[in-house]
Amino acid sequence: MAHLLIIDDEQSIRNTLREILEYEKYNVDEAKNGEEGLQLIKKNNYDVILCDVKMPKMDGIEVLEKAQEHGIEGQFIMISAHGNIETAVTATKKGAFDFISKPPDLNRMLITIRNAMDKSNLVTETKVLKKKIIRAYDIVGESERIKDVKSMIEKVAPTDARVLITGSNGTGKELVARWLHEKSNRANFPMIEVNCAAIPSELIESELFGHEKGSFTSAVKQRVGKFEQANGGTLFLDEIGDMSLSAQAKVLRALQENKITRVGGEKEIKVNVRVVAATNKDLKKSISENKFREDLYHRLGVILIKVPDLKDRKDDIPILVDRFLEDIANEYGAKKKSINSKAIKMLQKSEWTGNIRELRNVIERLVIMCGDEVMEEDITKYTEIE
Repeated sequence: MAHLLIIDDEQSIRNTLREILEYEKYNVDEAKNGEEGLQLIKKNNYDVILCDVKMPKMDGIEVLEKAQEHGIEGQFIMISAHGNIETAVTATKKGAFDFISKPPDLNRMLITIRNAMDKSNLVTETKVLKKKIIRAYDIVGESERIKDVKSMIEKVAPTDARVLITGSNGTGKELVARWLHEKSNRANFPMIEVNCAAIPSELIESELFGHEKGSFTSAVKQRVGKFEQANGGTLFLDEIGDMSLSAQAKVLRALQENKITRVGGEKEIKVNVRVVAATNKDLKKSISENKFREDLYHRLGVILIKVPDLKDRKDDIPILVDRFLEDIANEYGAKKKSINSKAIKMLQKSEWTGNIRELRNVIERLVIMCGDEVMEEDITKYTEIE
């Protein structure tokens, strides 16, 4: 049930609003002045706060400001018999959801409350979702190797420097790219990912730069490419080592001039994109074999970040296992399982050629197959580790 608060110095107004709102099945509290209202706001989580503007000691605008200082998330609807455009503008500028004049039109007030509730729910859902996303992309570990990676992210992310991330499959290169974006000044703009290995060479240019209608047989309409989609944000070129030489030449031009041209088009389009690339290949070897452009390598690799293999950070395995046990329990809606120290030591002995991705899959298998506690004999029985 939605929880509402009425702050008004007039008893009759409070009584009337409470009667209407309780009839509408809202849970209602009330306060006779701004100070009392602020104390209730700090103590309880209100979805919507109906607040009179003109009150003795502390007026409604001051209550709104102080609530915001304390990080209160409830939506404020300001009410006043002294309503005018200037007061309404002041209230909304300071963060109020809406402004209603006294005596309130009851239908309008109820609609405004429902709209404020919708916004309150949306804000809450967005915060929960963002926490889940941040957790999903968290870089877990306290080893020196992983601390070095985190330190580089902190230093490099606020800049617009291009970054080349290297490392084996399953080490978490995408997580590094994600955090470079989230901690950058571009975080409010999109991060667009392109898996260069998954797109056929004849389609990669259209994918990156877009195409005009009729530029080739299947181009039945104009398409905006990834560079344009990422405008203002970050373009993550995963598995850049698998990109064709012709596409590499166009990417190089885009990086040099901050302009792209759609396939089949002539118009140059300005783009403001930070490019982060990743590869599991030895690009210097690819350069020597004429499979990768050296000039593009130097354009991309302003900053180089090497993500270590799991075998080089085995001290992180207990932390990673604990995180995976918790995440898998949440996914399955089950109680989190434990793992004994001998089983952990067995996991630390493995070389983990598939890196973190392989470890995560093994833990999920153990969660499914084992009892409440994973034992060393379970490791032998359900994995290839001895």
